Amino acid sequence: MALRLFNTMGRKMEDFKPITEGKVGFYGCGPTVYNYAHIGNLRAYVFLDTLDRTLRFLGYDINHVMNVTDIGHLSGDADDGEDKMLKTAKERGQSVLEIADFYTKAFFNDIDRLNIKRPTTVCKATEHVEEMIALIKRIEANGHTYMAGGNLYFDVSTFPKYGELANLNLDDLKAGARIDVDENKRNPYDFVLWFTKSKFENQALTWDSPWGRGYPGWHIECSAMSMKYLGESFDIHTGGIDHIPIHHTNEIAQSEGATGKKWVNYWLHNEFLVIAKTKDGEEGGKMSKSSGNFLTLQTLVDKGYDPLDYRFFLLGAHYRSQVAFSFDAMDSAKNARKALVSRVAKVLAEDKDFSYTEEAILAKNDWSEAASKVIAAFTKAIEDDLSTPKALSELQVAIKNQEIPATEKLALIAKLDSVLGLDLIAKAKESLTAPTETGNANSDPEIDALVVERNEAKKAKNWARADEIRNILKGKGIVLVDTPEGTIWKKE
Repeated sequence: MALRLFNTMGRKMEDFKPITEGKVGFYGCGPTVYNYAHIGNLRAYVFLDTLDRTLRFLGYDINHVMNVTDIGHLSGDADDGEDKMLKTAKERGQSVLEIADFYTKAFFNDIDRLNIKRPTTVCKATEHVEEMIALIKRIEANGHTYMAGGNLYFDVSTFPKYGELANLNLDDLKAGARIDVDENKRNPYDFVLWFTKSKFENQALTWDSPWGRGYPGWHIECSAMSMKYLGESFDIHTGGIDHIPIHHTNEIAQSEGATGKKWVNYWLHNEFLVIAKTKDGEEGGKMSKSSGNFLTLQTLVDKGYDPLDYRFFLLGAHYRSQVAFSFDAMDSAKNARKALVSRVAKVLAEDKDFSYTEEAILAKNDWSEAASKVIAAFTKAIEDDLSTPKALSELQVAIKNQEIPATEKLALIAKLDSVLGLDLIAKAKESLTAPTETGNANSDPEIDALVVERNEAKKAKNWARADEIRNILKGKGIVLVDTPEGTIWKKE
């Protein structure tokens, strides 16, 4: 089996065939740095990281590019709403660039805590205005633009394929347009390439251009920067599903309007993370900064969760499935990850000197038959449109496999975890030397795993299983003591 991905363009599974054999260029929409990323935003970057890691696992040489939007981004994708950057700057009494720098650092701090690999190239919009102007000139030269009210617009009627990604029909859009009409637009779905007449006084960042002093529209930055680092045609573009109808649709129109050729071969989009229904049955809805209905990664940390608990929670669902967030679900993820680390620690206890590099693990090819079967099953899972739930299941099978000796099993765990990104070996080493939730400085992985399972059973009110585990441990000469700080075990 080869890698198969669900291509939003066409809404179907397709075999992945890169433009250049053995190499992959892909672009992921990055953050607009006017506020902290919320955990719904961060789902997109865990998905991006899974794609990045999967491609590396499969042996591709990758060029992963991500933008940082540090030029004013209107709160509405269709050239309406407030300027997010300017609004925050005024509220904080700081410059736009100071706001951008603060929240860019905060974003990458979150990325690091979630064990997300840094992209090959991170490009800031403010550093690529020259490329944006050059691209707009090409679009203009090909007859896709018009000036109105001081701003330069893309005329969607000149691009017959407009709306193909989102399955939109332009004639239907004209007849039933729900977008607030800009009196300067010929069509409600036309969009601004360059603003010279901002609706905001004293626009913070402006540049000279052939169309007057002003600033670029939001959509043009992704086209210009992706082409600079990946070429005029590349393999994969990713983003959240909310980007499909406007942002990515406009990106395609302006990019292909400039070059006259296909821009991106595969479009991948992750679903939303939503707040789960309350116990009273009320809908939680989509997480959103504009509504104030959002949680940050630090919120989870302050509530006692490890950032990797959240990563584990996300990996338990397919990236194209909507995920309902709740703290009960987070508790389950936290306990399940702890149990997983404890099982890895039990293996590690047999070879405490085990060490590896990711490069060496990925290059290793002298696996036993038993390990090779696990790798084949795991590979089949991730080649099926990055199925992380199946991949996690195969990891659990690998850990339990008695045919694989400890040292090889640790290498196998490291290889599979190179995709999952849970840092299992390092966390297992920590658990062997640091106090655990059992309160014991000298941990025993097998006992700790049973204690974690007992705690899960108690939370689920499965008293029979909780009592069964207590009796199992008692038979091993282990006494459990439940305290407000956690469960302590000691030998009789």
